[in-house]
Amino acid sequence: MQISLGQKIRELRRRDGRTQEALAEALGVTSQAVSRWEANGGYPDMEILPAIANYFHVSIDELFGYSSDREQRINEVITKAEKMLAKKGLMFSVGSIPSVVTECVEMLKAACEEFPNEPKLFLYLAQALNAMGWYKYGSRSRVCGDNGILEHDAEYNSQNECWKESIAAYERCLAAEPSPADFKKAVIQLTPLYCRMGERKKAKALAESQHPLCLSKEILLTMATDGEERALYNGEAILELLSELKFIVFCSLSRTEYNDYEKRMLLSVINLYETLFSDGRCGVCHWDLGHLYLTLARREAKSGNGFAQAMNYFEKGFVHCEKYKTLKDETEYSYSAPLISRNKCVIKEKYLPMEEDFWEKELKTFPESFKNELCKNEKYANCFENND
Repeated sequence: MQISLGQKIRELRRRDGRTQEALAEALGVTSQAVSRWEANGGYPDMEILPAIANYFHVSIDELFGYSSDREQRINEVITKAEKMLAKKGLMFSVGSIPSVVTECVEMLKAACEEFPNEPKLFLYLAQALNAMGWYKYGSRSRVCGDNGILEHDAEYNSQNECWKESIAAYERCLAAEPSPADFKKAVIQLTPLYCRMGERKKAKALAESQHPLCLSKEILLTMATDGEERALYNGEAILELLSELKFIVFCSLSRTEYNDYEKRMLLSVINLYETLFSDGRCGVCHWDLGHLYLTLARREAKSGNGFAQAMNYFEKGFVHCEKYKTLKDETEYSYSAPLISRNKCVIKEKYLPMEEDFWEKELKTFPESFKNELCKNEKYANCFENND
């Protein structure tokens, strides 16, 4: 015990960049005593071991090198917590806390005291306290102004003692460098909790600091805000995600051989756009739809599946591209479809002018037989204006 404990204290002290004097001052002993411990000339009194463990944010077992026992103990607590939380179900009855939730919170609090630097335990404690808050107090909302939009009643929710503790546990989890998966869970769960409790600045700051798609600013801001502002961010998130989906689908399918699966994928994305822009006012997204339809037209024409279908897709693509061109003279575009009626687009930030020879370049990718048929329709005359 003497050898492993002294070596472990020195290892932890160096890990944290602490001096022997700093450790001694924190423990209320002399620096010579710390030096003796590390030199295997003695070991601390049993009464001081918990203070040493707390100083380095480890368990007493870990001080003695029992890491395998530590991991086993942590895994046992986590497994039990998962089962206990699963039993609570998804329906909350305010004022009635299931005994299993109370037991889970007590178990996890004890485990967090034993292992004060284990992020996963704090994550589960935060989740259990979050659930307890729903059971004990519930959440209240209120109508925001005359528009019928609901917002959180922060005055009431902020009195939820369980949620206050839950926030603290989530913050301890994030500060303890959790795994990427646990970090994701903590951020996604903490962001709306901040918002419910009226901590909107913290919620937005946490959302703004995220980068991956699953933790994107646009998605998290929908959970970090409320009322009209939340409705605005909902629309923004939908628009951004739809654009990214279109991009990813093209990246995924652009090199594949055209087949029924690819056709259905492209049509599915088109359907999402047309459902969102139910009134036909697509703004800069007219370009996305034009691109999608022209891609289908070109591939249908080349596949020989049918001239009529290819022409149908080309017609729709042409219309969207022409509508997109008209945006160049606007400064701001207001959407009007239900889910995005609060959103506006600053044209100069989103609009990319169509090149004068756009149609010339586009038609070069179509079979000659298809282009010959297009020439017969005066509607498409401007597609050939720059051709020889």
